[in-house]
Order: sequence, then C-alpha cells, then structure tokens
Amino acid sequence: MINFNIPPFTGREMEYIRQAVENQKICGDGEFTKKCNEWIEQKTGTAKCLLTTSCTHATELTALLADIKEGDEVIMPSYTFVSTADAFVLRGAKVVFVDIRPDTMNIDERLIEDAITERTKAIVPVHYAGVSCEMDTIMDIAKRHNLLVIEDAAQGIMASYKGKALGAIGDMGCFSFHETKNFSMGEGGALLLQDEKYIEDAEIFREKGTDRSKYYRGQVDKYRWMNYGSSYLPSDMNAAYLWAQLELADEMTNDRLARWHQYNDLLQPLKERGILELPTIPEGCVHNAHMYYAKATDLQERTALIDFLKENGILSVFHYVPLHSAPAGLKFGRFHGEDKYTTKESERLFRLPMYYRLKEEEVDYIVSKVKEFYHV
Repeated sequence: MINFNIPPFTGREMEYIRQAVENQKICGDGEFTKKCNEWIEQKTGTAKCLLTTSCTHATELTALLADIKEGDEVIMPSYTFVSTADAFVLRGAKVVFVDIRPDTMNIDERLIEDAITERTKAIVPVHYAGVSCEMDTIMDIAKRHNLLVIEDAAQGIMASYKGKALGAIGDMGCFSFHETKNFSMGEGGALLLQDEKYIEDAEIFREKGTDRSKYYRGQVDKYRWMNYGSSYLPSDMNAAYLWAQLELADEMTNDRLARWHQYNDLLQPLKERGILELPTIPEGCVHNAHMYYAKATDLQERTALIDFLKENGILSVFHYVPLHSAPAGLKFGRFHGEDKYTTKESERLFRLPMYYRLKEEEVDYIVSKVKEFYHV
C-alpha cells in the first residue's frame, strides 16, 4: 500500500531528543524551542515566533490577542479545518463564511468586503495547499475597515506571496507541525506576530497567564499571575524532533517539490482532454508542495476513483467537508452570499499521496493507475 502520508523523519530526531533529555529541561521553552523560534523568525522575517502545542492553540492565542468577544464577527472561508473557526467560536464570536475561488480553493477576496458589518473584528485567510490567498487585496480591505488579518498558514511554511513569507504578512499568523505537515513535531504549531505590541500579552497568555517569560530572562525577580491564559508550550522534546527537520528544510521542500512537479507533468494529458482539473499557482505565489490535489467531474466520479486507487494499493483521500454545512457551522456561523463554489468544488477534489521521500517510481505507478481509471 502506498500511504497517503508518512510523517517526516530525517534520522536526527532521536539524537536531538536525547540531547533535550540530557539538558534536564524537557518542559517548554528549552534550547530546542528557542532554536525553532529563532529559525522561523529568520526565515519569515516575523517580529516574534512562539512555538505552541498545536496550530489550533496558536489560533486560539490570536483570538485572545485580538480581544474577540461575544457577538463579534470573524470572516473566513468555509472550506477549512474546524480549528480555524473553533478558536473564535470559543470566544463567543460568530463566524461569517464567504465563498472560495475555484482555481486555488482560497477565500474569494472579492467577496470579503460585502460580508463586513459593524461587528466584524478580523479576516482569517486560509492558504490552502500552501498557495497564498490574494493578500494585497485582503490587507487593503482590512486597512480601510480597521480590521485585523490573522493568517491560517497551517499548510504554508516555506511558501510565499510576492516575496513575503506566508504567516508573516497579516497582523498574526499560525503554522502547523502536525504529523501531516511538511515539517512535524507530532502535534505542534507556531504563533507569528508582526507587531511587537502583541508580544508581551502573547507570552503571558501562552504561559498560563503569568509573566514567567520575563522571569526567565531576568527582567523580574519573581513571576506573577498577570491575566487569564493557558498552557500553550510544547515540550522541548517535541521541539527537538522539529529542529531535526528545520535544519534540512530546503532539502525536504525540494524533495516534495520534485514529486509535485512529477505529478503535474504526468497528469497534463488528462488536463488537456478535460478529464481532470489540476492545481493553479497564481503569479507571485511560491508554494511548498504541501499537497497534490486534482478535481474529478463530480462526487460520484471522485468516489469511484478513490475506491479504484485503494483497490490498487494507493491511499487517496478527499479533504474538508465545508464548515457551514456541519452541525456546529450551522450553530455558530452563517454563510454570506451564494455558495457557488465551496460545496461543489469540495465534492470534486481528491488528494494523492505526498510526503517527504515519496519515491519517483511510486508517483509513476500512482499516475498510471489514475490514467487506467480514465482509460487514457
């Protein structure tokens, strides 16, 4: 069986975990956590990076920093993972979904402004498959309406928009290091802050509501309970696992890109015959080969294709069920405007195996079976 995903592993992880244990500081903000934070800051240009226990928790921190309250509204696409919405729903906000673009599966930037009300506090663009949303337009809308932009860049590390790293364009951004992502620590994430005014509050919220970070830096002689908060710090052993991959980030990204382009080249005949739609990478966007997806004609065809691939030892999957159609989406959100593409496109999209060290001959075999299904 060719798995859909195999968590990334470089071979250095266990040695670094051993070092973390020998350092006798395996809780949060140890040596490896600091290395990861500094690497992300240097790579993205963000003012501050704080590693977290998950991208979900990083997004929850953005909701705290944005001071989201009961009755506020947050605009986002419905085609995303539940964590994008959960972080704001937990604070009492209403989620306002708008339609996506069929070419990138990202939020349609042309529809955002019409969804803004006097209750709107933030726009949350989701960079699907590591391909950027149209951030110039989104940032302009936010500036004119005095709104925050919180980037869900869970899939976006090592990707960019017009030379700017995803996650470091809006006011705040979030990365994921879940086992399905390009770089992993099992579960984990990162909060990226562009404005230094948020740093102190972020450290307090992340450290159970205390100024413990200041204490460790020697800025105060004892730490105190300063505000509400929670424990969003990952173990330094998890960070050690991640550090082994960040050291090889370029190599690992290039490996994924090679397989992405192999898929894209080999599937061109199906695109040319109008059988499949392949990914679109807009001008100015540099993606990270987070996934390779294509679109079948409809739900029935997609289901049959996924079943056929499984019968041939290939695990292919679909992706999100749009949030606005889910029970919690109906309870905590509303869809603004017409659902022209979100549901229809989500029912057509399927994802092919993509992971670090996926073999060239495996991609050849996968594509051969896709072509066999379509009698090409």
